[in-house]
Amino acid sequence: ELDLNNEEGVLKTATSILSEYKKIDVLVNNAGIIHTAPFQMTSKKRLKEIFEVNFFSQCLFTQLISKSMIKNKSGSIINMSSISAYYGNEGRAAYSSSKAALETYSKTMSRELGKFNVRVNIISPGLINTDMLKNNTSENIIADMTKKISLGKIGEPDQIANIVLFLASDLSNYITGQNLKVDGGM
Repeated sequence: ELDLNNEEGVLKTATSILSEYKKIDVLVNNAGIIHTAPFQMTSKKRLKEIFEVNFFSQCLFTQLISKSMIKNKSGSIINMSSISAYYGNEGRAAYSSSKAALETYSKTMSRELGKFNVRVNIISPGLINTDMLKNNTSENIIADMTKKISLGKIGEPDQIANIVLFLASDLSNYITGQNLKVDGGM
């Protein structure tokens, strides 16, 4: 386990991984916490907590792990964002902003790491059948949003995992700096 609110833990985990493995082929940053409240009711403390987990700790972890990829001149970094970064969902200012920051950071990383044959891409899931969705979004909102999805249903975690597998594999060896929306046509 890794507590992304603990910078010392992030450093320790990355150092441990780098000492155990000579070559890192793939890094998937798939962490996120969410807070639902009007922006005026979101405290600075909560904003910092969300950005720490959803953005800062993932940036630090990637800085450390990417050293192996740079050294080996290959790798794939995949960052999980959210369609919320595009739509700025009501009540999710902190979450949406943190995911948008991760997207911009990823695009910059793709330009800086490309010369080392390290690819950086983003996946932006839509409504996916996860505990995070169920625990933070009312059934009424899920039902209403589902009506707006072209495929008429929410996605399943394995549908996101398949995109991760594609971006991690050599099948996508000429794709970098891209954000793949996996949202059923929202």
